[in-house]
Amino acid sequence: MPAPLYRPQAPGIATTYADVENHAEAQGRPLVGTPGAVTLRLHGSGGNFYVRQYYDYDRVKRDEYIVAEGAEDAAKQVEEWRARIQEANDLIESVRLLSREGYLLITPKQVATLAPLVIHGVFTAGGVLVGSNAYTVIVNRLGIRSAAFATEDVDIARPGKLALPDAPKGGLLGMLRESGIDFVEIPPLDPRQPSTKFKERGRSRFTLDLLVPAPGDDYGVLPVPELDAHATALPYLRYLLGETQVGAALSKHGVLSVRVPTPERFAFHKMIVSQLRSGSNQKAVKDRQQAAVLIAAVGEMHPGALELAYERTPVSTRKHIRKSFEGIRHQLEAHPQSLETMKSLLTK
Repeated sequence: MPAPLYRPQAPGIATTYADVENHAEAQGRPLVGTPGAVTLRLHGSGGNFYVRQYYDYDRVKRDEYIVAEGAEDAAKQVEEWRARIQEANDLIESVRLLSREGYLLITPKQVATLAPLVIHGVFTAGGVLVGSNAYTVIVNRLGIRSAAFATEDVDIARPGKLALPDAPKGGLLGMLRESGIDFVEIPPLDPRQPSTKFKERGRSRFTLDLLVPAPGDDYGVLPVPELDAHATALPYLRYLLGETQVGAALSKHGVLSVRVPTPERFAFHKMIVSQLRSGSNQKAVKDRQQAAVLIAAVGEMHPGALELAYERTPVSTRKHIRKSFEGIRHQLEAHPQSLETMKSLLTK
């Protein structure tokens, strides 16, 4: 018998996560970097001012200007900033507790990248975090403990036009540069096509991909005017984005409220794309492993969810799901309820 793919978190620690998720959604503008502290910066020519002094994703000390020392509302602004910093410290204390109990974290650089998107309302306007970072949020939200799947990439999907309340000059690239990371567009292989990917300048492999659903079964490139960008159009992405939920991305630098797919749709989509990948099968194996964990958990914790999600898969994809299932059947033997559910669905 294989080892179980997950184990439930204790109810008490799951309640702590729920509190953190609620705080993330209500926190307003998130702080980027460590919470830091308010300090008075002495200016050589006079006119001292208050700053928030903190460390960024790269452990570099930074100053964020708050207010001039003699300004009329200086005392009020300083007090408000100290309250925000204290709230951020309280959240990070909870994140440390969650991390010790097996909750999964994203990296400081990833949270720095996502923070401007949160600030500008990309996720509240319908944008969706996908890929392995979304898996991290989904697993935490389910209240289960499972293996982590590290990734340097950030993947953002746009299901339809985003009604952004605060689109900055420079579009998506302008937002990304607000993170303090020097993002640049990655030139496409075909010079006639616009870029759909962004990376940190230099030798870094840290990238962000913008994705949209393809109108058919073919890959392509489509414009995203509200972000002044272009995106890679992927087949079957519309299914993944058809049902989403809000969750908290946790990091040692703070928490962010983001939108992610539901676990059952994420699982079936991973089973589909694992069969569409070409070349090395390393990513396909990771796809199936993530799918197996979520199928095991959802089948046991939320009866009926897998059935409904499968009914809504495009019929043309079910051959891929069946083939992928053969690669995870043995792992699901530790979860007979979920295994029987899948066998029943795939024999219809």
